[in-house]
Amino acid sequence: MRFLLTVVPLTTAFIIAACTHSEPSAPPSEPAAASTAASPAPGKTAPANPTLGSPEWFAWVDKTLAVSDDGHGPRPGTDEWNQAVNRKLGEEAPQAAPGSAEWQQAVDALLRTRVATH
Repeated sequence: MRFLLTVVPLTTAFIIAACTHSEPSAPPSEPAAASTAASPAPGKTAPANPTLGSPEWFAWVDKTLAVSDDGHGPRPGTDEWNQAVNRKLGEEAPQAAPGSAEWQQAVDALLRTRVATH
């Protein structure tokens, strides 16, 4: 009995010491579902780095905002198309002159933010 009373407190002391001197564990990684929740919807992904005003950029904006309906509608880059983009963006439409470099940059930034959050 005396042996048991001596061993139990020593064992407990070693366990407590080991727990308090261990390195903190790394934080758990995010589940895969959480990392894909903010992924863009298929077909709405932003092109990697298209040049603003390039055919690839216009095609992406056109598809993202559904400006043209199956190829019917204003030709990308025209004044009519620029106005249609502004109408689709509503209150968020850039205040810069439609079609200008500043306008394209603002549209690009806005759509990339929208696509990333949907």
